[in-house]
Amino acid sequence: MNPRGRMTVEEIARRLDIGRQAVYTMLEQGIIPAVRLGRRWIVTRHAFENWERTCGMPTGLQPNTEPKVT
Repeated sequence: MNPRGRMTVEEIARRLDIGRQAVYTMLEQGIIPAVRLGRRWIVTRHAFENWERTCGMPTGLQPNTEPKVT
C-alpha cells in the first residue's frame, strides 16, 4: 500500500484479478482514471475506488434506470 494515496499497477491487477498488461491497456485506453507522467502512470486510491464503486461510470452522469410513467 502506497502511503501517498497512490496505487501501483500490481495493486490494481490484484484487485481486479487481471494481469499487469491488461491494467496497462486499460490505463492507455482511459478506462481506469489516471495521469501519465513520462513513462509512469499515477493512479490515486480515491479515484480508483470511486471508479471501482461506480463500475467505471462517471459520477453524476449515470443513466436513469427509473421507468417512465406516461
